Amino acid sequence: MSILVINSGSSSLKIKIFSDVNKPAIVHGSLEKIGEEQSVLSCQFSQKTINKKITCADHYEGLEQFFSILKQNDALLDIIAIGHRVVHGGEDFSQPVKIDDNVISVIEKNIPLAPLHNPENLKGIQATMQMFPSVAQVAVFDTAFHQTMPEYAYRYAVPNSFYEQQKIRRYGFHGSSHQYVSKEAARILQKPIAQTSLITLHLGNGASATAIKNGKSIDTSMGMTPLEGLIMGTRCGDIDPGVLLFLLQTHTHDKLDKILNKKSGLLGLCQRNDMRDIESQDTRESQRAIKMVVHRVQKYIGSYYAQLPELDAIVFTAGIGENSILIRELCCANLAHLGIELCSDKNGNTSYGEIQKSHSKVKILVIPTNEEMEIARQTHNLINA
Repeated sequence: MSILVINSGSSSLKIKIFSDVNKPAIVHGSLEKIGEEQSVLSCQFSQKTINKKITCADHYEGLEQFFSILKQNDALLDIIAIGHRVVHGGEDFSQPVKIDDNVISVIEKNIPLAPLHNPENLKGIQATMQMFPSVAQVAVFDTAFHQTMPEYAYRYAVPNSFYEQQKIRRYGFHGSSHQYVSKEAARILQKPIAQTSLITLHLGNGASATAIKNGKSIDTSMGMTPLEGLIMGTRCGDIDPGVLLFLLQTHTHDKLDKILNKKSGLLGLCQRNDMRDIESQDTRESQRAIKMVVHRVQKYIGSYYAQLPELDAIVFTAGIGENSILIRELCCANLAHLGIELCSDKNGNTSYGEIQKSHSKVKILVIPTNEEMEIARQTHNLINA
């Protein structure tokens, strides 16, 4: 019995199939450039990989072609549930839910909070519900893990009516990733998750930090949208709102939105948004960008440390967090007074596990994230509850 996980993007689809939610996926698939003249489909099985260029006008056609290949390779014979990544659940969902008409209407209601993501997530849901009407469908929300934040952490200091009428507040994202690595960290530390306090750093093209107290999110760097917080590949992160008011005098709303989300961050600082390229450049611009990224991460480490009665570990995950020896080293530099002491030898030779010095008060962990596995696990747990 297997679980299919679907992640629908604006012009892409990613799928994984798990026969065991505690083991790697047995099928990996991706479909890029949906709606363009040519789409690119890739499907990796245990014994072979299929790559082909196809034409598909929308997500429904893309899934049809995906499923055709999966059926031909007997990969859909025992699917018992389908788990969908949904970006924004607002305040309505703090746990995964079985999808029905009411859940779909609530996801639609939250479209204004995630106009670029929720509509595409719905396309994947609606297509698979038509194709697999008798299979249980589950929605797992990026925002759900952060619904445990206290009100003083998620509210903004704006008029109450903004929150009461428009639900303007911090929601946080990357929830499945932070939740997955927090469980893995507890296992490594040999502590119950309910007794574990962590700072998790999801550092990739999109980046966020989360303070986790006794296994629950109590604060996170992303806000009402994924634009707030750390410096990212193309997103600016924290910025003085006055800067935006100033720029609106000379830029339209749509142009400014594009600049902040697509043209800022690392790309805006040094014309590159891939940290591997930036590290290899060794220019003044690239060095400044790295220092700015590290400075922002350390600010969040310090602020979250202050909110935790104790700190068991700092966790690095996602593309940069898992792979950049330099960024991990710089983020932990000069933090010995906080009990955070990185071992350079371990840092240079470890892709999973502990990289702190033996006497470091706080553990430093590298844990590869697996959001799809977390979605599969939550889907499995819900349908078997």
